[in-house]
Amino acid sequence: MSSSTSPVAELSSVSTVSTKTTEADATPNADVDDCEECVLSQGRICICDACDAERTKLERTKKRKRLSQSTATGRMPEYCQPAKADADMEEERLTKMTSACNTILKCIGEDPSREGLLKTPERWAKALLFMTSGYSLSAEQVLNDAVFTEDSHKEIVVVKDIDIHSMCEHHMVPFTGKVHVGYIPNGKIIGLSKIARIAEVFSRRLQVQERLTRQI
Repeated sequence: MSSSTSPVAELSSVSTVSTKTTEADATPNADVDDCEECVLSQGRICICDACDAERTKLERTKKRKRLSQSTATGRMPEYCQPAKADADMEEERLTKMTSACNTILKCIGEDPSREGLLKTPERWAKALLFMTSGYSLSAEQVLNDAVFTEDSHKEIVVVKDIDIHSMCEHHMVPFTGKVHVGYIPNGKIIGLSKIARIAEVFSRRLQVQERLTRQI
């Protein structure tokens, strides 16, 4: 922001901007050069309160335009993907797994309709989905760009005693353990909490310890 102009910020996209102003900046618009007017169409947004309504209107107009373009091409933009799609898929999986558990109970000689087992198939399905939730996540997602440049640190970084809970892929029974992760930075460091999250992503799958170690 120029010291001789009104509080105007140059932006590459429309967003709310918080900028400190001085007493000189807060002078009435009459003192502002004619060429420094609020031109929203050029991506220049005045941060004064009077322009809030125009800024909101512009944001809504751009969203409607993106939506109409996406509708015309038959492709929905990422930010307005219906959450119902994921919910329906989850419900379908839950129904199938519940039905499968009913079949298993019958095969082992149990009666799924007795009181103690009425809700067992659904509980089992939900528990198994939770214990294998790593399939729906990736390391990139949990990392969330938490990688930082740090050229000065050349010593080993170690995170010890990370609790993991996984399932043996040979018998589909749970196993637990602890993971120790160490690495030597090569110009980049990672947020320490993300190491535990990455370990969880890969442990919440059907696993063997050797593959789990390599994936982490």
